[in-house]
Amino acid sequence: MSWGTMGVDWETRVDYDRLRAYRLGRAKEQLEQRKIGAYLCFDFNNIRYLTGIHIGEWARDKMHRYAVLPRGGEPILFESGSAGAARRLYAPWIADRVRPAVTWSRGGIPNGDHVADILAASIKKIMADHGVEDEPLGIDWTDIVLLDALRRAGITNIVDAQDSLLDARLIKSPDEVQLMKTSASMADAAYDTLVRSIHPGAKENELVGLVCQTLYSLGSDDVECVNVVSGPRSAPHPHVFSDRIIRPGDFVFFDVIHSFNGYRTCYYRSFICGRPTDDQKAAYHQAYDWLYRAIDMVKPGVTSKEIALSWPECTNWGLSTEAEAIGMAVGHGIGLSIHERPFISRVCSLESPFTLQKGMTIALETYAQTPDKKHGARIEEEILVTEDGHEVITKYPCEELISCGVPKYW
Repeated sequence: MSWGTMGVDWETRVDYDRLRAYRLGRAKEQLEQRKIGAYLCFDFNNIRYLTGIHIGEWARDKMHRYAVLPRGGEPILFESGSAGAARRLYAPWIADRVRPAVTWSRGGIPNGDHVADILAASIKKIMADHGVEDEPLGIDWTDIVLLDALRRAGITNIVDAQDSLLDARLIKSPDEVQLMKTSASMADAAYDTLVRSIHPGAKENELVGLVCQTLYSLGSDDVECVNVVSGPRSAPHPHVFSDRIIRPGDFVFFDVIHSFNGYRTCYYRSFICGRPTDDQKAAYHQAYDWLYRAIDMVKPGVTSKEIALSWPECTNWGLSTEAEAIGMAVGHGIGLSIHERPFISRVCSLESPFTLQKGMTIALETYAQTPDKKHGARIEEEILVTEDGHEVITKYPCEELISCGVPKYW
């Protein structure tokens, strides 16, 4: 069931204490199973998963903050500047484990080696305090400066943390699913705004602004990306919007990527400005048929290989390798980021299949072109794997190509 975006006193909605406990418990299980001494996380999605703390997008690529989870202990958040004081005031679940971050800002602050040595020493002490100093340190991502500092500190057994943390994030709790549904409902509204705004003379970047306004007004905490692609730009897909003016007869397709309480959408829809040609209609319905052929297969026990085999080979799009065609028909896990596990593609799933499980959330997307390869359509749905099948959680209609902007063809 879907709820509102607020917490209220008159019904139970998302329980954020339960959400934080579930995520931290999943991460701790991975530390135990893999015998990793501690996680050191710079990836914002993993920091949020471990600590329940969010700071905003301005700091995402700067290595200004990080979190440590030692096996047998609780997460420690190294926060950026005065934000640490705010955490101690407003985040009681971690208030006594917030420390100032030590950072060299990926080279922006002088004496980076010295600063990194201080950070490495603090990590070594945390591991020693929990008796795991001789065990592997798992890091999700970092830079050469820190890797060298860790080695100087005697921490040489470094392993990939992202692998195990993606396994932790694989199965979504009911609270996570509810946040994803709420996030999707905001993107539904953005698509309604777009359908009412596509017309000859509208510009791609103007439509991006309208999506952002709709999403932030509804409570989005991050509009990561809005792809708007129209007319001849739709084949091949450039994956970026422009200032192009939309004209009658253009395909216009969108990918709305935003988050609510961290949980993201990746959600394509395609429309037509005015009247579609028969070839455009055929391309759209081909994309839809490929998509729903895959969706109809989704249930526990089905493998990624089975789904990937339902899609055509790369030559269908005039491409010579499956690597070139990796985005033409693809599935990817979605949650705190838009690319999680499982991943479904003819590139990797035929040789290394993955079995679907209840609680996984997957975005499936397909693309088809007109025979002259001058026009393309793209559609995507987000799917929850349920106990005996699946649920589509993205709701804006896509079974027919919707005409916009020219009254005669509405």
